Amino acid sequence: MRFIKIASTLLLGMFVIFTSIPAQASSHREAPFIAELPKVDGTDFYIFNSYENNRQDFVTILANYQPLQDGYGGPNFFALDPDAIYEIHIDNNSDAKEDITFQFQAMNTLNDIALDIGGKMISVPFINVGGIGPGIKDNMATNVVETFTAKVIKGNRRTGKAQLISNADNRETVFVKPTDNTGDKSIPSYETYAKNHIYNINIPGCSMAGRMFVGQRKEGFVVDLGGTFDLVNLNPLGDPRGGINTIADKNVTSFALEVPKACLTGTTPIIGAWTTSSLPQSRVFGRTPSFNAPAAERGPLVQVSRLSAPLVNELFIGIKDKNKFNASEPKDDSQFADYVTNPTLPAVLELLFGGAGYKAPTAFPRTDLVAAFLTGLKDLNQNSAVAEMLRLNTSTTALSASQQKPLAALDGDTAGFPNGRRPGDDVVDIALRVASGALLPEDKAPAGKLPLTDGAFVSASDFDEEFPYLKAPLPGKVASK
Repeated sequence: MRFIKIASTLLLGMFVIFTSIPAQASSHREAPFIAELPKVDGTDFYIFNSYENNRQDFVTILANYQPLQDGYGGPNFFALDPDAIYEIHIDNNSDAKEDITFQFQAMNTLNDIALDIGGKMISVPFINVGGIGPGIKDNMATNVVETFTAKVIKGNRRTGKAQLISNADNRETVFVKPTDNTGDKSIPSYETYAKNHIYNINIPGCSMAGRMFVGQRKEGFVVDLGGTFDLVNLNPLGDPRGGINTIADKNVTSFALEVPKACLTGTTPIIGAWTTSSLPQSRVFGRTPSFNAPAAERGPLVQVSRLSAPLVNELFIGIKDKNKFNASEPKDDSQFADYVTNPTLPAVLELLFGGAGYKAPTAFPRTDLVAAFLTGLKDLNQNSAVAEMLRLNTSTTALSASQQKPLAALDGDTAGFPNGRRPGDDVVDIALRVASGALLPEDKAPAGKLPLTDGAFVSASDFDEEFPYLKAPLPGKVASK
């Protein structure tokens, strides 16, 4: 009983601290400024050795943006920001600088569908006035068609050589993004429609074709936010029935790539990766905004969002530096090192709950957290860079969905987090345990051996077993049968 009481008190303390930080889910609204810019808010980042059948020579990368989308979020739904660029960066020589960047930019085309109303052609206020799909070109009833371009940049993201990625089937360089899942009446078979927007792509410099998808997906992150913020109204030691995933009814927008391993690796099979979004430095609001020019965006691009490993900005970076972290690059992460080597979270927990038996880890600096977040784990995905990147050893054999373990490396499954991150890796439970010292000897961090959990479980079986892995988005409305 004493073990249960201590563990329950410990988890309560953790969640009290979580609620004091302006974060929701893995990286949703994690910093004060990015909460004002939802279209460019990176929510989750995944990179893993592809485990779809016969794709063992590929790496899958998923960068999710625009948090907490409701399927019924009309009439405008969740178009990307055409003034922004969304990027995925790869470091393949262990210097914490991007060597390869995949850059995406969206374009919104207004078809301006109008109806004859009493002899006058009047523009309609809706995103569509008829059925959409299932083909890419089946969008005549769509008022706003989203397209995008994708580039690969070698070297510095702003000064390196940039080349357009093309469709391997027709050589086109402008790709159509599927309309968000407005409902079953507008798009009767959304999964078929979305799959038609998975493109085989030619990536300059690659001898093999890759695959690409940009569009709405069902939120893949799992957490009991409702129970957490209701005085931890859950079983902290785990309920075999599972907890409630309170964001299970949300969607996100995903940038998905499947790239041949040989096109990503450099001096070693270990690569570092992260995603960012950037906006022009200035925005001037016009007095007479139009669809195409609601504001004047000018100046050099400025990074406003950054994400690699989950929960780093939320649980380790001090509030005063959260915006700064989002604007920074891995090569400059020495400025944030103290947040990892000397984390405040365990100390606060001991201050609050030491009387209940919680003892913060005593091994300073926290080399276990340095390994997990800043260097990689020895003999698994460690390289010489000291920077916050999600590292992947591309030579690790991928495990099928049925073989994967939600706790990944903590449970002996070294093909998962922190060796990259797969959709089915339960990063909330992993983070709870690692923060309490799960990677340290028990005499240094006894709390790290507790089976801490938020009760909202996730596994590979919750996702598709083929690219882009995340499931089709939830519809705004299910049509009457």
